Amino acid sequence: YNSYKGTIGKIENNKINRRFKTSIPHQKITTDTSEFKIYTTDENGKLIIKKAYLDPFLDMFNGEILSFSISNKPNFKAINDALNKSIDVTKDCPYRRTFHSDQGWAYQMNLYRKTLKNNKIFQSMSRKGTCLDNSPMENFFGVMKQEMYYGKIYKSFNELEIAITDYIYYYNNNRIKEKLNWRSPVKYRIDYESKIA
Repeated sequence: YNSYKGTIGKIENNKINRRFKTSIPHQKITTDTSEFKIYTTDENGKLIIKKAYLDPFLDMFNGEILSFSISNKPNFKAINDALNKSIDVTKDCPYRRTFHSDQGWAYQMNLYRKTLKNNKIFQSMSRKGTCLDNSPMENFFGVMKQEMYYGKIYKSFNELEIAITDYIYYYNNNRIKEKLNWRSPVKYRIDYESKIA
C-alpha cells in the first residue's frame, strides 16, 4: 500500500535518521499502514477481493506494538485513534518522544501534526521512497505477514480482524526474539522497568 499522495501538508525532517536503537521504552515510536486482502464471493459465486488496512504504532525499544487500528479503507480516523492511544501509552517517558512515519498523506495532515505538537512530541519522517528509513516497521509487517497471512485465505473483514488482533497479542506477549535476549517484547520491557524501579 502506497499512502504517498504528494505534498499535501508539511514534510518533517528525518530526525530518527536510521538511529532506531534506544535504551528507553516509549521514546522512539514508528508507524505505517499495511494493506491486506480479503477474498469473498457475491451471491452468484463470483470472486470479490476486498481490502483491509492495519495502522500499528511500534516502540523501537523492544518492537512492541503499543496501539493499532484496522479498517476497511485508508482513513484518518483509524490512524488518529491509534495515534491517540499510543500517545497515552507513552506519556510515562521521561524524555521528549519522537514519532516517526513515512510521508503518507495522513502523517502530513494538520490534525496529526498538531496532536504531536500539543503533546510535545517531535515528528520525524522518512525520506520519500526510502523504506529503509522505517525498517523496524517494515520488518514487523514482513514477519507478521509471513506468520499469519501469506498462504491463508481470509473470507471476511471480521475473520481477518480477529486474526490480526490475536497475532499482535501473540507477537507482543509470547513471540521471543534473539535481540531481546530470548524474551518477548512485553517481558523485555517489564524486566527493564523492574531493574530501574
